[in-house]
Amino acid sequence: MLPSSRTQLGLFFILLCPANIIGLWWAVGSPLVMDPNSICRKTKRLAGKQAELCQLEPEIVQEVAKGTKLGVRECQYQFRFRRWNCTSHSKYFGKILQQDIRETAFVYAITAAGVSHAITQACSMGELLQCGCELTRSRAPPSPTAGPGAEGTAWEWGGCGDDVQFGYEKSQQFMDAKNKKGKNDIRALIDLHNNEAGRLAVRSYMRTECKCHGLSGSCTLRTCWRKMPHFREVGDRLLERFNGAFKVMGGNDGKTLIPVGDNIKPPDKQDLIYSADSPDFCSANRKTGSLGTRGRVCNSTAMDTSGCDLLCCGRGHRDETVVLEENCLCRFHWCCVVQCRKCSVRQELSLCI
Repeated sequence: MLPSSRTQLGLFFILLCPANIIGLWWAVGSPLVMDPNSICRKTKRLAGKQAELCQLEPEIVQEVAKGTKLGVRECQYQFRFRRWNCTSHSKYFGKILQQDIRETAFVYAITAAGVSHAITQACSMGELLQCGCELTRSRAPPSPTAGPGAEGTAWEWGGCGDDVQFGYEKSQQFMDAKNKKGKNDIRALIDLHNNEAGRLAVRSYMRTECKCHGLSGSCTLRTCWRKMPHFREVGDRLLERFNGAFKVMGGNDGKTLIPVGDNIKPPDKQDLIYSADSPDFCSANRKTGSLGTRGRVCNSTAMDTSGCDLLCCGRGHRDETVVLEENCLCRFHWCCVVQCRKCSVRQELSLCI
Protein backbone atom coordinates (compact mmCIF):
# COMPACT_ATOMS: atom_id res chain seq x y z
CA MET A 1 0.00 0.00 0.00
CA LEU A 2 1.38 3.39 -0.99
CA PRO A 3 1.57 6.03 1.75
CA SER A 4 -0.66 9.08 1.51
CA SER A 5 0.68 12.32 0.04
CA ARG A 6 0.98 13.78 3.55
CA THR A 7 3.01 10.78 4.64
CA GLN A 8 5.21 11.05 1.57
CA LEU A 9 5.91 14.70 2.30
CA GLY A 10 6.79 14.02 5.93
CA LEU A 11 8.95 11.04 5.01
CA PHE A 12 10.61 12.97 2.19
CA PHE A 13 11.49 15.78 4.59
CA ILE A 14 13.28 13.43 6.97
CA LEU A 15 14.97 11.37 4.27
CA LEU A 16 16.16 14.47 2.43
CA CYS A 17 17.38 16.41 5.45
CA PRO A 18 17.99 13.99 8.32
CA ALA A 19 20.11 15.24 11.19
CA ASN A 20 21.36 11.63 11.19
CA ILE A 21 20.08 8.08 11.01
CA ILE A 22 17.77 8.56 14.02
CA GLY A 23 15.58 10.92 12.01
CA LEU A 24 15.26 8.37 9.23
CA TRP A 25 14.11 5.60 11.53
CA TRP A 26 11.75 7.79 13.52
CA ALA A 27 10.02 8.40 10.21
CA VAL A 28 9.69 4.64 9.90
CA GLY A 29 8.46 4.45 13.47
CA SER A 30 5.65 6.90 12.92
CA PRO A 31 2.08 5.56 12.76
CA LEU A 32 2.17 5.81 8.96
CA VAL A 33 4.83 3.20 8.34
CA MET A 34 6.62 2.69 5.07
CA ASP A 35 8.22 -0.66 4.25
CA PRO A 36 11.80 -0.48 5.60
CA ASN A 37 13.18 -2.37 2.61
CA SER A 38 11.65 0.28 0.38
CA ILE A 39 13.35 2.97 2.46
CA CYS A 40 16.66 1.13 2.09
CA ARG A 41 16.24 1.21 -1.67
CA LYS A 42 15.11 4.80 -1.92
CA THR A 43 17.41 6.62 0.47
CA LYS A 44 20.96 7.39 -0.58
CA ARG A 45 21.99 8.55 2.87
CA LEU A 46 22.85 5.07 4.14
CA ALA A 47 26.48 4.04 3.82
CA GLY A 48 28.99 1.58 5.22
CA LYS A 49 27.57 -0.90 7.72
CA GLN A 50 24.04 0.50 7.39
CA ALA A 51 24.01 -0.03 3.63
CA GLU A 52 25.55 -3.48 4.11
CA LEU A 53 22.79 -4.49 6.54
CA CYS A 54 20.16 -3.20 4.13
CA GLN A 55 21.63 -5.28 1.32
CA LEU A 56 22.59 -8.47 3.13
CA GLU A 57 20.23 -8.63 6.11
CA PRO A 58 16.91 -6.97 5.24
CA GLU A 59 15.20 -8.97 8.00
CA ILE A 60 17.46 -7.21 10.53
CA VAL A 61 16.41 -3.87 9.03
CA GLN A 62 12.79 -4.94 9.53
CA GLU A 63 13.50 -5.38 13.23
CA VAL A 64 15.29 -2.03 13.32
CA ALA A 65 12.06 -0.46 12.08
CA LYS A 66 10.03 -2.34 14.72
CA GLY A 67 12.47 -1.27 17.41
CA THR A 68 12.24 2.35 16.38
CA LYS A 69 8.46 2.20 16.48
CA LEU A 70 8.78 0.69 19.97
CA GLY A 71 10.98 3.64 20.94
CA VAL A 72 8.53 6.16 19.50
CA ARG A 73 5.62 4.72 21.50
CA GLU A 74 7.63 4.59 24.71
CA CYS A 75 8.91 8.14 24.29
CA GLN A 76 5.36 9.39 23.77
CA TYR A 77 4.22 7.50 26.86
CA GLN A 78 7.02 8.80 29.07
CA PHE A 79 6.57 12.41 27.89
CA ARG A 80 2.77 12.44 27.69
CA PHE A 81 2.45 14.93 30.56
CA ARG A 82 5.37 17.17 29.58
CA ARG A 83 5.45 20.36 27.53
CA TRP A 84 7.34 18.53 24.81
CA ASN A 85 5.32 15.37 24.37
CA CYS A 86 7.62 13.58 21.93
CA THR A 87 5.71 14.54 18.82
CA SER A 88 6.84 12.70 15.69
CA HIS A 89 5.58 15.50 13.43
CA SER A 90 8.42 15.72 10.91
CA LYS A 91 8.54 19.54 10.63
CA TYR A 92 9.02 19.89 14.37
CA PHE A 93 10.84 16.68 15.23
CA GLY A 94 13.61 17.41 12.75
CA LYS A 95 14.37 20.62 14.65
CA ILE A 96 14.66 18.71 17.91
CA LEU A 97 17.27 16.44 16.35
CA GLN A 98 19.28 19.41 15.13
CA GLN A 99 19.79 20.58 18.72
CA ASP A 100 21.80 18.94 21.45
CA ILE A 101 19.33 19.20 24.32
CA ARG A 102 18.12 16.74 26.96
CA GLU A 103 15.12 15.74 24.86
CA THR A 104 17.42 14.77 21.98
CA ALA A 105 19.50 12.67 24.38
CA PHE A 106 16.39 10.71 25.38
CA VAL A 107 15.39 10.21 21.73
CA TYR A 108 18.78 8.70 20.92
CA ALA A 109 18.78 6.47 23.98
CA ILE A 110 15.22 5.16 23.64
CA THR A 111 15.72 4.49 19.91
CA ALA A 112 18.94 2.52 20.41
CA ALA A 113 17.27 0.63 23.28
CA GLY A 114 14.20 -0.15 21.16
CA VAL A 115 16.31 -1.50 18.30
CA SER A 116 18.36 -3.68 20.66
CA HIS A 117 15.19 -4.95 22.37
CA ALA A 118 13.31 -5.72 19.14
CA ILE A 119 16.20 -7.60 17.53
CA THR A 120 16.82 -9.64 20.68
CA GLN A 121 13.11 -10.49 20.92
CA ALA A 122 13.05 -11.60 17.30
CA CYS A 123 15.98 -13.93 18.02
CA SER A 124 14.14 -15.57 20.92
CA MET A 125 10.96 -15.93 18.83
CA GLY A 126 12.87 -17.73 16.07
CA GLU A 127 12.14 -15.01 13.52
CA LEU A 128 15.78 -14.48 12.47
CA LEU A 129 18.09 -17.07 10.94
CA GLN A 130 21.22 -15.30 12.22
CA CYS A 131 20.47 -15.88 15.90
CA GLY A 132 18.39 -17.84 18.36
CA CYS A 133 18.41 -18.51 22.07
CA GLU A 134 21.33 -17.44 24.22
CA LEU A 135 24.24 -19.87 24.45
CA THR A 136 24.67 -20.91 28.09
CA ARG A 137 27.67 -23.25 28.01
CA SER A 138 30.14 -20.67 29.32
CA ARG A 139 27.69 -18.84 31.58
CA ALA A 140 28.09 -19.00 35.35
CA PRO A 141 25.35 -20.96 37.16
CA PRO A 142 22.22 -19.16 38.33
CA SER A 143 22.09 -18.06 41.92
CA PRO A 144 20.95 -21.00 44.10
CA THR A 145 18.75 -18.62 46.06
CA ALA A 146 16.94 -17.14 43.06
CA GLY A 147 13.19 -17.66 43.31
CA PRO A 148 10.89 -18.92 46.06
CA GLY A 149 11.85 -22.18 47.77
CA ALA A 150 15.07 -22.42 45.80
CA GLU A 151 17.50 -23.23 48.61
CA GLY A 152 19.15 -26.61 48.13
CA THR A 153 17.44 -27.08 44.76
CA ALA A 154 19.38 -28.41 41.80
CA TRP A 155 19.35 -26.19 38.74
CA GLU A 156 20.48 -26.03 35.15
CA TRP A 157 20.42 -23.50 32.34
CA GLY A 158 17.67 -24.23 29.84
CA GLY A 159 14.64 -22.75 28.19
CA CYS A 160 15.28 -19.99 25.68
CA GLY A 161 17.34 -17.20 27.16
CA ASP A 162 17.38 -13.87 25.35
CA ASP A 163 20.55 -13.38 23.29
CA VAL A 164 20.81 -9.73 24.27
CA GLN A 165 24.42 -9.50 23.09
CA PHE A 166 23.34 -10.12 19.48
CA GLY A 167 20.70 -7.38 19.70
CA TYR A 168 23.21 -5.07 21.37
CA GLU A 169 25.78 -5.57 18.60
CA LYS A 170 23.32 -5.11 15.74
CA SER A 171 21.94 -1.94 17.34
CA GLN A 172 25.49 -0.70 17.74
CA GLN A 173 26.37 -1.47 14.13
CA PHE A 174 23.36 0.33 12.73
CA MET A 175 22.75 3.22 15.11
CA ASP A 176 26.39 4.21 15.66
CA ALA A 177 27.68 3.83 12.11
CA LYS A 178 26.81 7.35 10.96
CA ASN A 179 28.66 9.00 13.83
CA LYS A 180 31.87 6.98 13.88
CA LYS A 181 33.36 9.06 11.09
CA GLY A 182 33.40 12.20 13.22
CA LYS A 183 35.10 11.05 16.40
CA ASN A 184 36.56 14.53 16.91
CA ASP A 185 33.12 16.10 16.72
CA ILE A 186 31.65 16.81 20.17
CA ARG A 187 28.09 16.28 18.95
CA ALA A 188 29.03 12.88 17.57
CA LEU A 189 30.60 11.91 20.89
CA ILE A 190 27.43 12.93 22.73
CA ASP A 191 25.20 11.01 20.32
CA LEU A 192 27.33 7.87 20.62
CA HIS A 193 27.28 8.13 24.41
CA ASN A 194 23.47 8.38 24.53
CA ASN A 195 23.09 5.49 22.08
CA GLU A 196 25.19 3.36 24.41
CA ALA A 197 23.22 4.48 27.47
CA GLY A 198 20.05 3.24 25.76
CA ARG A 199 21.51 -0.15 24.91
CA LEU A 200 22.88 -0.60 28.42
CA ALA A 201 19.42 0.13 29.85
CA VAL A 202 18.48 -3.19 28.22
CA ARG A 203 21.65 -5.28 28.51
CA SER A 204 22.62 -4.34 32.06
CA TYR A 205 19.25 -5.27 33.57
CA MET A 206 18.72 -8.83 32.41
CA ARG A 207 16.82 -10.94 34.93
CA THR A 208 16.89 -14.65 35.68
CA GLU A 209 13.64 -16.61 35.35
CA CYS A 210 13.28 -20.20 36.47
CA LYS A 211 10.75 -23.02 36.17
CA CYS A 212 10.38 -25.78 38.75
CA HIS A 213 10.31 -29.49 37.90
CA GLY A 214 9.43 -32.40 40.15
CA LEU A 215 6.55 -34.52 41.42
CA SER A 216 3.64 -32.60 42.94
CA GLY A 217 5.42 -29.31 42.54
CA SER A 218 8.36 -30.42 44.68
CA CYS A 219 10.80 -28.33 42.63
CA THR A 220 13.63 -30.86 42.82
CA LEU A 221 15.13 -29.25 39.73
CA ARG A 222 14.97 -25.73 38.37
CA THR A 223 15.51 -24.79 34.75
CA CYS A 224 16.64 -21.17 34.45
CA TRP A 225 17.12 -18.71 31.62
CA ARG A 226 17.89 -15.02 31.17
CA LYS A 227 15.25 -12.54 30.03
CA MET A 228 15.34 -8.88 29.04
CA PRO A 229 13.52 -6.32 31.17
CA HIS A 230 10.10 -5.26 29.91
CA PHE A 231 10.47 -2.23 27.67
CA ARG A 232 8.35 -0.12 30.01
CA GLU A 233 11.06 -0.70 32.64
CA VAL A 234 13.65 0.46 30.12
CA GLY A 235 11.64 3.62 29.44
CA ASP A 236 11.18 4.31 33.15
CA ARG A 237 14.90 3.89 33.76
CA LEU A 238 15.86 6.19 30.88
CA LEU A 239 13.39 8.82 32.08
CA GLU A 240 15.19 8.82 35.42
CA ARG A 241 18.45 9.37 33.53
CA PHE A 242 16.76 12.16 31.56
CA ASN A 243 15.76 13.90 34.77
CA GLY A 244 19.34 13.70 36.04
CA ALA A 245 21.07 14.28 32.69
CA PHE A 246 24.54 15.84 32.68
CA LYS A 247 25.39 19.00 30.77
CA VAL A 248 28.80 18.64 29.14
CA MET A 249 31.23 20.56 26.97
CA GLY A 250 34.07 19.45 24.76
CA GLY A 251 37.60 19.14 26.10
CA ASN A 252 40.52 20.93 24.47
CA ASP A 253 41.64 17.77 22.73
CA GLY A 254 38.32 17.51 20.87
CA LYS A 255 37.95 13.90 21.96
CA THR A 256 36.71 14.15 25.53
CA LEU A 257 33.59 15.47 27.26
CA ILE A 258 33.75 17.49 30.47
CA PRO A 259 30.77 18.02 32.82
CA VAL A 260 29.75 21.67 33.15
CA GLY A 261 29.83 23.08 36.70
CA ASP A 262 31.98 22.79 39.78
CA ASN A 263 32.53 19.55 41.68
CA ILE A 264 30.36 17.48 39.33
CA LYS A 265 31.32 13.83 38.92
CA PRO A 266 31.85 12.64 35.34
CA PRO A 267 28.76 10.92 33.87
CA ASP A 268 28.96 7.15 33.66
CA LYS A 269 28.05 5.08 30.62
CA GLN A 270 24.37 4.84 31.59
CA ASP A 271 23.87 8.57 32.16
CA LEU A 272 22.34 10.81 29.48
CA ILE A 273 24.32 13.86 28.41
CA TYR A 274 23.63 17.07 26.47
CA SER A 275 25.42 20.35 25.73
CA ALA A 276 22.65 22.96 25.21
CA ASP A 277 19.75 24.13 27.35
CA SER A 278 16.25 23.17 26.24
CA PRO A 279 13.69 25.77 25.15
CA ASP A 280 10.67 26.06 27.45
CA PHE A 281 8.32 24.58 24.80
CA CYS A 282 5.52 26.89 25.98
CA SER A 283 4.75 28.49 22.62
CA ALA A 284 4.79 27.15 19.09
CA ASN A 285 8.15 27.75 17.47
CA ARG A 286 9.23 26.02 14.28
CA LYS A 287 12.88 26.97 14.86
CA THR A 288 13.11 25.05 18.12
CA GLY A 289 10.67 22.27 17.24
CA SER A 290 8.10 23.38 19.83
CA LEU A 291 4.41 22.82 19.14
CA GLY A 292 3.51 24.81 22.26
CA THR A 293 1.03 23.71 24.89
CA ARG A 294 -2.06 25.66 23.86
CA GLY A 295 -5.07 23.32 23.83
CA ARG A 296 -3.27 20.54 25.72
CA VAL A 297 -5.27 18.60 28.32
CA CYS A 298 -3.95 19.27 31.84
CA ASN A 299 -4.78 18.24 35.41
CA SER A 300 -6.12 21.18 37.36
CA THR A 301 -5.34 19.59 40.74
CA ALA A 302 -1.89 18.08 40.07
CA MET A 303 1.32 19.75 41.18
CA ASP A 304 3.63 17.82 38.84
CA THR A 305 4.42 18.28 35.13
CA SER A 306 0.84 17.30 34.19
CA GLY A 307 -0.62 20.11 36.30
CA CYS A 308 -2.21 23.09 34.57
CA ASP A 309 0.16 25.56 36.24
CA LEU A 310 3.28 23.96 34.79
CA LEU A 311 1.92 22.56 31.53
CA CYS A 312 0.11 25.77 30.59
CA CYS A 313 3.16 27.90 31.45
CA GLY A 314 1.15 30.19 33.72
CA ARG A 315 -1.32 31.21 30.99
CA GLY A 316 -4.22 29.54 32.77
CA HIS A 317 -6.71 26.96 31.57
CA ARG A 318 -10.38 26.59 30.67
CA ASP A 319 -12.76 23.80 31.59
CA GLU A 320 -14.74 22.05 28.90
CA THR A 321 -17.31 19.27 28.92
CA VAL A 322 -17.06 16.69 26.15
CA VAL A 323 -19.27 13.72 25.35
CA LEU A 324 -17.41 10.52 24.50
CA GLU A 325 -18.68 7.16 23.30
CA GLU A 326 -17.28 4.01 24.86
CA ASN A 327 -18.13 0.31 24.93
CA CYS A 328 -20.40 -0.77 27.78
CA LEU A 329 -22.69 -3.64 28.86
CA CYS A 330 -20.42 -6.12 27.07
CA ARG A 331 -21.59 -9.75 26.94
CA PHE A 332 -19.88 -12.91 25.76
CA HIS A 333 -21.92 -14.99 23.30
CA TRP A 334 -21.07 -18.62 22.69
CA CYS A 335 -19.05 -19.07 20.58
CA CYS A 336 -17.01 -16.81 20.36
CA VAL A 337 -18.11 -13.20 20.14
CA VAL A 338 -18.16 -10.32 22.60
CA GLN A 339 -20.96 -7.86 21.88
CA CYS A 340 -21.06 -4.41 23.45
CA ARG A 341 -23.36 -1.43 23.41
CA LYS A 342 -22.21 2.13 22.94
CA CYS A 343 -22.71 4.44 25.91
CA SER A 344 -22.26 8.20 25.99
CA VAL A 345 -20.07 9.46 28.81
CA ARG A 346 -19.67 13.10 29.79
CA GLN A 347 -16.16 14.06 30.76
CA GLU A 348 -14.80 17.29 32.22
CA LEU A 349 -11.50 18.38 30.67
CA SER A 350 -9.09 21.18 31.54
CA LEU A 351 -7.40 22.69 28.49
CA CYS A 352 -4.44 25.07 28.40
CA ILE A 353 -5.27 28.56 27.15
